[in-house]
Amino acid sequence: MADLSNKKVLVLASNRGVEQDELVSPVESLRSAGAKVEIAAPQQDKIQTLVGDWDSGKILEADLAFETVDDEKFDLLLVPGGTLNADNLRVDDEAQRIIKSFAATGRPVASICHGPWLLVETGLVRGKTLTSYQSIKTDVVNAGGQWVDEEVFRCPAGKFVLITSRNPGDLDAFNAAIIEELGA
Repeated sequence: MADLSNKKVLVLASNRGVEQDELVSPVESLRSAGAKVEIAAPQQDKIQTLVGDWDSGKILEADLAFETVDDEKFDLLLVPGGTLNADNLRVDDEAQRIIKSFAATGRPVASICHGPWLLVETGLVRGKTLTSYQSIKTDVVNAGGQWVDEEVFRCPAGKFVLITSRNPGDLDAFNAAIIEELGA
């Protein structure tokens, strides 16, 4: 496994509604590889994860509030899914600011399941090929992206690399692709 001890990853999550495994699994994988991972939320407070968009999952703590994030300190942005999470992030001005900054400066973004809704909202899927949860395929296509049904997809088109996966069943491939990107 790559040594990511010199890498920093920022994760965006809402304070309620992020899919538990899509947050916990990548964070644990990245930390196991040595990366420093910080989780940001609208409020620096508890994050109530959900399992299957319904059942309460683990409660985590946000390290940062969105408005205090200095995104330039980070090497990669991770946007997990969860329908409520993604729907909240896509209308959050600070979440939009952060993801646009990563894209504009050429730093990679990784997103899974419903997470790409934030990219749709900010216009960042235009010209990109990506995957996501099936139900947002039309949104991706209508926003100018090309949708593919693959376990994980890495798109280098445009100014930034975008790594996407469809759902929690793809987490092993998703995590491996993020670690490979950071280790390159």
